[in-house]
Amino acid sequence: MFFFIGGIGRRTVTLDPQPRTCPNCGRLALYSKRIDSYLTVFFVPLFTVKKGEPFLVCGNCRATYDERGGRKDGGQTSKEQACQYCGRPRESNFKYCPECGKPIIYGTRTQ
Repeated sequence: MFFFIGGIGRRTVTLDPQPRTCPNCGRLALYSKRIDSYLTVFFVPLFTVKKGEPFLVCGNCRATYDERGGRKDGGQTSKEQACQYCGRPRESNFKYCPECGKPIIYGTRTQ
């Protein structure tokens, strides 16, 4: 008896290793990526079945945009919903950032 273990797997491919500035958090961490589908046999990708649409994703705050810069992951996130220091998303009523632990200053950024 012979069993064939295969299927379609997905891989995220970085198209341009040069980062851009993220409009959400202001960090230089926005990369151009694409999710491709591969035919896999025994969990080894053999060849590309379908190339996905390119998109931009921030390595810092995880915001995603289409190639023209329009927001893909919902509505616009205001700067007040991101930490002033690390840029990670947070709830608007937090007094301290859950990621970096620094105090949240509303309205202005302190040094």
